[in-house]
Amino acid sequence: MAEKGLVARFHGPNDPWEIYEYPVPEPRPGAAVLKVALSNICGSDLHYWRGDLDVAAMGRPLPLVLGHEAAGVIHTLGDGVETDSTGEPLNPGDRVIFRYFFPCGRCRMCLRRHYRSCPTRLSQWWVSSDEWPHFQGTFGQYYYLRPSHAVIKVPDHLEDEVVAGLNCALTQVLAGLTRANLEAGQTVAIQGAGGLGVYATVVAREMGAGQVIVIDGVDERLELAHAFGADELIDIREHDTPEKRVKAVQDLTEGWGADITVEVVGHPAVMQEGILMTSPEGVYLEIGNINRFWKGEIDPSELIFMNRTMLGVAHYEAADLKRALDLVATTRSKYPWERVLSHIFPLAEINEAMEQQDKGHVTRSAIKMWD
Repeated sequence: MAEKGLVARFHGPNDPWEIYEYPVPEPRPGAAVLKVALSNICGSDLHYWRGDLDVAAMGRPLPLVLGHEAAGVIHTLGDGVETDSTGEPLNPGDRVIFRYFFPCGRCRMCLRRHYRSCPTRLSQWWVSSDEWPHFQGTFGQYYYLRPSHAVIKVPDHLEDEVVAGLNCALTQVLAGLTRANLEAGQTVAIQGAGGLGVYATVVAREMGAGQVIVIDGVDERLELAHAFGADELIDIREHDTPEKRVKAVQDLTEGWGADITVEVVGHPAVMQEGILMTSPEGVYLEIGNINRFWKGEIDPSELIFMNRTMLGVAHYEAADLKRALDLVATTRSKYPWERVLSHIFPLAEINEAMEQQDKGHVTRSAIKMWD
């Protein structure tokens, strides 16, 4: 009898998740099957569950297995897969992190080595979980790594709770700040101190930022941002208008504003104030607004007359994933990496996990796949 594994199936916004069983696939040549240890609930997962991202309008078939921010061990390897992406020998049982999207390697963007912009990189998300290989997301006990995967072995001293957030949140902000050309000594302002914001704080700090300013309104998030290297904290409960928040950033930067402002709130309403708190010749780095069809108003003249740049960044290159892992490995004792993940729920309690994180009772949670 074929081996089987459990998943949490998504049937639509606000519908209960269903625990379901599928046969574990055999990997095709060049592919691999991962045994998932821990899968974080990313903000995008909440957007799908709430209906902010309309699955039907996007053309995605139901049911689906969501989830992508995870870590685990190699379960089986397809023919031809003998090493990880760095050339290290790879065997069943090895702990790994992985890139959760799969560039085709053949299109115009891939030929230019902009793999992050391959138009079919997320094609597995447009396959129902009822179709082989079933395990297309990480809210399940297994995950199918397609032949165009990138996978990297994890050092023994890094726990699953620490590395599970690497392949989305941490690597995403690292790629963004790299593309924004952050230079040593520059000031970085970060709108939002959720998982992305906390990670952006430590990345900016370790890339040599001279000053890191974090804006949020939740005590636990602000305190965690401080623990990860924030120099200044702006509490939106005290600075309760866009004008006050812009002035606060300007006051901390001798009137100039931040060289780079990072948007990780995920709502277009904060864009105008984010642009205004960015210095002349500065970069407004847009990462958080992934909800399609949400509208926001900005004054484009504020970009033009101040020679500001607006930069949108989605996904990353495989080399960024390795850099993120190296960052955590070399600073494990310097920062409280384990605190980014505040709660862990068993797979059977995924509905409760979603509700608690959505209500703000949990800052960032994960689903544990095995007892």
